[in-house]
Formats: sequence, C-alpha cells, structure tokens
Amino acid sequence: MVCCSTNMKDLEFMRIWDRYSPLLTRTQREMTDLYFNYDLSLTEIAEEKGCSKQGVSDCLNICRKKLEEYEQKLGFAEQTVRVKEALGLFAKRNPEHAEEILKIADLLDGKGGEE
Repeated sequence: MVCCSTNMKDLEFMRIWDRYSPLLTRTQREMTDLYFNYDLSLTEIAEEKGCSKQGVSDCLNICRKKLEEYEQKLGFAEQTVRVKEALGLFAKRNPEHAEEILKIADLLDGKGGEE
C-alpha cells in the first residue's frame, strides 16, 4: 500500500505544481517536470543537469515544501477543484449551456481560449 499513498502524494503534488510552478526557478521547474511528468529517475535527471543525485533529491524536496506552503497559504488549487466541481454540476443542470460552461472549466486548467 505504500506505492498507492506515494502515488496519491505525487498526484496531489502535480495538482499544486500545475498552479504554482511559475513561482519556482527555471531549474526547479525543469527538475520537477522531468521527475513527475517525464518519469525520469533521480540519476537520469542528475546526469542531464550535471549535478549529483542528492542535489536532485534535495531540489525535489525543497520544491515540494515550497509548493505545499503556497497552497496552504493561498488555497488556489483547492478552490480551482471546487469551482470545477460546481461548474460540472451546473452544466448537468443546464444542458443547454453545458458546452459554454465546460469551456469555462477548461480555462481553469489553462486550456481553451483560442478560437
């Protein structure tokens, strides 16, 4: 069961990473992106970035703490989830406007907006 809790932690981290990663340095963003989105190992990232495996591990831990602090203080990621849930319910209750409502939900994820 350890792997499942780790996966849930990673999913939670990615949810807040989506919201707050612009607040990280370029190097921090790249390392977290390589680790969580591209599934590279610490060793692979260290080789690519020219640093130690411990350096990558430290960076990931620092990033996780920073992003968790941002979410704890600001709560933007949690509010986004709640707004999207409300929009989903609203779309179900108002099928005639569902397409427009779902476009709004996509905007919260940084999708859409181009036409």
